[in-house]
Amino acid sequence: MTKTSEDVEGLNIQLHGVDVAVVTHCAGGKNILTFNPAFIASSQHERLTFSLRQRRDPQYLHIPQIRTDKLPPVLSNLLPEGALRDVVSQALQCHTNNEFAILAYMGKNLPGAIVATPIKAGELPRWALAQRLSTAPQQIDVKHADSKFSLAGVQMKFSSSHRDGRYHIDHDANEDSWIIKTPSTVHKGVPLNELTCMTLAAQAGAVVPEIRLINVAELEGLPNIQLPNEPFAYGIQRFDRGSDGRIHAEDFAQVFGLYPSDKYQKVNYEQLGKVLYCESANGREDIQQMARRLLINILLGNGDAHLKNWTICYPDRMLPRLAPLYDVVFTQPYIEYDNIALKMAKSKRWSDISLSHFECWSQDVGVPWQMIKPHLLDTINLARDIWPNQLVQLPMLTEHKAMLRNHWKALHKDFTIDS
Repeated sequence: MTKTSEDVEGLNIQLHGVDVAVVTHCAGGKNILTFNPAFIASSQHERLTFSLRQRRDPQYLHIPQIRTDKLPPVLSNLLPEGALRDVVSQALQCHTNNEFAILAYMGKNLPGAIVATPIKAGELPRWALAQRLSTAPQQIDVKHADSKFSLAGVQMKFSSSHRDGRYHIDHDANEDSWIIKTPSTVHKGVPLNELTCMTLAAQAGAVVPEIRLINVAELEGLPNIQLPNEPFAYGIQRFDRGSDGRIHAEDFAQVFGLYPSDKYQKVNYEQLGKVLYCESANGREDIQQMARRLLINILLGNGDAHLKNWTICYPDRMLPRLAPLYDVVFTQPYIEYDNIALKMAKSKRWSDISLSHFECWSQDVGVPWQMIKPHLLDTINLARDIWPNQLVQLPMLTEHKAMLRNHWKALHKDFTIDS
């Protein structure tokens, strides 16, 4: 019986120059991630960490991951969402769900250290086609291959390289790389909001990258997109780029094997904390920092601290550490009746959360309460001492400041801030 011929494209997946896997895309829409036998055979003590899941599941590297249209979550979460994906899809003249095409287009400048490069027709390894025994694979060259940046998220944001006092969009070559978030055409004053919240977070003990407001006029190579009449974009230095090159990172949607559509559900802060505490190279320090950030998000009314806004990075290329804080915005001005992004001690209401909720959280995570409580008390004391006066000096819109002060008053008595 003659097998049906099927066109197949392939991308080689590398991590720090090591061949890790191949993604094949079949004409029927199937995407198959197969790990390289040489990578699997390498010593566990020397093998790079592609995903935390390989450390938690002994079978992870041995089982091909097969999806239709979308890529497996570990790769899908590297790609942009929302308006930025629409821009890319229009440029490629492909459907927004054609994630293989988007990965091929953006594969050289993905978040973290993963690089995806096209495999020429005839060079796909046989082991990468083992799942297509019922068809006769016809290898073709990868379409849409190019070198463009990719930043996961729904807001219009771009990677840039800071050189000679200018921010060069779509250049991602040096360690002074920045994520640039342009003003929103839907929501007013978002860059001012985020700069203010991130500054307050740092003053309460959160580890944050360098941040700044950037005049839109300083941006070189900005795509032709609609912008409001606001002068400033928000800039945050990338923690996945350094003087020694790229730093591998993965968000917790990747860690839990979930798609971006599930970033507000299926996992709570107890589950997230448990993984971080058990797997981090310094679980004590990272879980204390996580507790501090959880409280900061509550104090700042940040309803967007979902799975994709918690990230681990691999500074030694093998063991994870909690990445610096990012994407903290007071969301109430934009989302009426907003709540906490994920459940914590079975609650998602700002006004419910008290020290007792944090104690329940620490018990479920498996970390001693006496290891967490002092960091929470330090956080709230810093916020109460510094934030009211500092907020006056920061650039958040006046009406948003008034809403934030009202938010402080509405919190549980353990965490109210007198403004």
